[in-house]
Amino acid sequence: MSIQLLPVFLVGLAGSVHCIGMCGGVVSAFSLTPAGRAPFPVAVVSDAAPQAASGALRVLAYNAGRIGSYATAGAIAGGLANGAGTLAGLAGWQAAGFWLANLMLIALGLYLLDAWRGVARLEQLGQGAWRRLRPLMRFILPLDNPLKMFAMGALWGWLPCGMVYSVLITAMLSGSAASGAAVMAAFGLGTLPMLAMLGLAGNGLRASLQRLSVRRIAGVLVIAFGLLGIARAASGLPHGWLDVLCVNGAS
Repeated sequence: MSIQLLPVFLVGLAGSVHCIGMCGGVVSAFSLTPAGRAPFPVAVVSDAAPQAASGALRVLAYNAGRIGSYATAGAIAGGLANGAGTLAGLAGWQAAGFWLANLMLIALGLYLLDAWRGVARLEQLGQGAWRRLRPLMRFILPLDNPLKMFAMGALWGWLPCGMVYSVLITAMLSGSAASGAAVMAAFGLGTLPMLAMLGLAGNGLRASLQRLSVRRIAGVLVIAFGLLGIARAASGLPHGWLDVLCVNGAS
């Protein structure tokens, strides 16, 4: 069963305001801000032009590693579901799964609106694994070359995140490792514009994007995607333009 990737990308784009809180400190370290403001040791280039190129390369390398980890997690989720009886091929489980996936989008939107914090509880599920992974950071610092930036992104991609876990449900429903990886890669690419701009602009943009009004707009958009998906699943609306905006299987 294939999954429409556009709504997953758009969920990542809208939900990336949450990523600012989770990854903002790390990404800001790759910006053009003075080294003393970085949360990790980062190599600094003195001249403006090389510094700009170096900052852009840091941002791209970090995000490539982060999205790579998301895709790996999606491949694992999709592959496990496929190996456990091809969940996505069983009509009853498939329908229930899509309901759950869209309900999780609504929960994520409520979380972005700061109206309900249930999604944050999902993050506790990954705390044990993160405690084991986090010490690996000492082998990466200082962040003085693109390979280390990539490794930091790959490590940070496993940071417990309720938003990522929500989208992993959709990746699981895709029914295969390849399609699960594609779902999470689309989600990761959706978060890329916001985090790339943050990495290049630094803490000034970070403060602007963390405003309550921005989170509210993002929350409403994510809830709208969830409601559209539920309407699509509940009413049996014909396949058409609505499918492009719904987290449902593509025919």
